[in-house]
Amino acid sequence: MPKRSDTLSWDEYFMGLAHLSALRSKDPNTQVGAAIVDDNHRVVSVGYNGFPKGCSDDVFPWEREGRNLLEMKYAFVVHAELNAILNSARPVRGCTLYVSLFPCNECAKAIIQAGIVRIVYESDKYADTEATQASKMMLKAAGVELCRIENTIQLQVKKIPNESK
Repeated sequence: MPKRSDTLSWDEYFMGLAHLSALRSKDPNTQVGAAIVDDNHRVVSVGYNGFPKGCSDDVFPWEREGRNLLEMKYAFVVHAELNAILNSARPVRGCTLYVSLFPCNECAKAIIQAGIVRIVYESDKYADTEATQASKMMLKAAGVELCRIENTIQLQVKKIPNESK
């Protein structure tokens, strides 16, 4: 019997892990997940967009608009890429970052400084913004390889109620 040939590529597999990580995000508008993987296909770290440890997601705002920065999530949320870098138990130098949304300019700085050499991303919905353009300029200048993946698995979670005995 021949082996299966319709398996996921490594990029599809690890993008699936990024999507799974995104399901942990409590952001009502945008859920982003990230996975950092070494050149031996070993997962080094994962992350998702959310508030820093100790900052309650019941207290800090999730709003996208407000009268000032303190009323919006942007001043408080840690992006998935940065969370994955900060949560890593070991250095991420030489690794690949899988992320469901192209990194912003702030995350690009951290990615470059951490030594990540390749980014595999799915969505580039903010490509026309100056922040994303700045991100791409820095990543290109630093020699970070950018690879957009289109064939990804989309996860749907079905919660199974606990059975009581």
